[in-house]
Amino acid sequence: MLAPEKREEVIGLVEIRQVFTISKVGSIAGCYVLEGVVRRNSHVRLLRNHTVVWTGELESLKRFKDDVKEVKFGYECGLQLRNYNDIKEGDQLEVFEIKEVARTL
Repeated sequence: MLAPEKREEVIGLVEIRQVFTISKVGSIAGCYVLEGVVRRNSHVRLLRNHTVVWTGELESLKRFKDDVKEVKFGYECGLQLRNYNDIKEGDQLEVFEIKEVARTL
């Protein structure tokens, strides 16, 4: 009867090492996964100087020229943020998933 409770679970931390601007596409971030894992269907929070600048979803996730579902700790990847292009080198992305937890009395 109770509605499920939604919780955010941080699953990864990514550092933007280089930004590529491509016409007709936008800004692509060349990244390094510092902790955890990055999944294509995850939500992200853009941190600049430890302050949240933007929250949204990933548009694409690539490893070299291949589309991938996830990139694990210690690997590099390229990603694009959905409807957001103001990214800079040194920014960090906090990757999280929203999980629904059943409530109990």
